[in-house]
Amino acid sequence: MLNKYARAFFTRVLTPFAAFLIRRGVSPDTVTLLGTAGVVAGALAFYPRGQFFWGTVVITLFVFSDLVDGNMARQMGRSSRWGAFLDSTLDRLADAAVFGGLALWYAGHGDDQVLCAVSIFCLASGQVVSYTKARGEAIGLPVNVNGLVERSERLVITLVLCGLSGFHRTFGVPGIQWLLPVALWVVAVGSAVTLVQRVVTVRRESAEADAALARETADHGSGV
Repeated sequence: MLNKYARAFFTRVLTPFAAFLIRRGVSPDTVTLLGTAGVVAGALAFYPRGQFFWGTVVITLFVFSDLVDGNMARQMGRSSRWGAFLDSTLDRLADAAVFGGLALWYAGHGDDQVLCAVSIFCLASGQVVSYTKARGEAIGLPVNVNGLVERSERLVITLVLCGLSGFHRTFGVPGIQWLLPVALWVVAVGSAVTLVQRVVTVRRESAEADAALARETADHGSGV
């Protein structure tokens, strides 16, 4: 849902920066790799220690590489299957680091087994949500559904509320530490709903494709 508007806005904003990197001889793949490394480092260095505000600042700075590399590839006329594969693969790694870092916090000093489990569920369900679409498309189905909580929504909800929650620990702002648990529960429930939406869609589309193939085979066999 956020993709339609947020991506268009940030693409316009980041286009000059992408052009600057091209002039400096930086490749889109390099931006992809550095962006993912920054997200992973920020998530695993700050979140397990409860430094949610600064961790979110670092992660957010590097998350925009996901828009910059694609922008660069389009400007250079070098969009490729390899670039799309690398970008998608490393996105999964970055997402796992974010929720893995939160799970480590709750398993350690955060001392909350329920929220640790919710963080792990967010990590796993995000991977499976992406897999269902990729697998459905791999078997020739369009998987034509806009899920309730896709990757953009998961990141925005988690990073914004996690960063705000970090104000409590970093600056002593009272009364907002509950925002992170809310974010995790919202993402967990939304991801579960999105997973069901995609599974139902794939089941419907596969049934329709099988029925169309059966009709085509029958018509061909009858000489129609």
